[in-house]
Amino acid sequence: MIHDYVRSWLTIANNDLRVAEHEMKLPENDRVPEAVCFHCQQAVEKFLKAYLVTRGVDFQKTHNLEFLLGECRKEDSDFGTLEIGDLTFYAVELRYPDEFYAPADEEAEESLTIARRVKQFVLAKLSLSDDDLRPSTA
Repeated sequence: MIHDYVRSWLTIANNDLRVAEHEMKLPENDRVPEAVCFHCQQAVEKFLKAYLVTRGVDFQKTHNLEFLLGECRKEDSDFGTLEIGDLTFYAVELRYPDEFYAPADEEAEESLTIARRVKQFVLAKLSLSDDDLRPSTA
């Protein structure tokens, strides 16, 4: 059974991933790659934070995935095998015109691949499956 607080982190992370996946199903001319990259970054951030919550690790308010992954590695060295690419970059730079950057579809696809891998990795570490993220019908 998942603690409600952890379930909330995982649900929000999964919803970010679902938004990115939905966006990538659109015709190429209708896609917004920066939205995909942003939501993938957000998903990875929340999956890592969910894991840290299960370990009782306090973490600062941050979008820095390298920092969060480092905290996860302190708890479990297996996290050293996890690749997160440059997803941290998409947390802020894509959101404001001063630093605006428009990623290509290939970057969006790569971000989606990374986010899916992180999701599966974290769920496996927590002995959970996709079914555990569905709302209960009780």
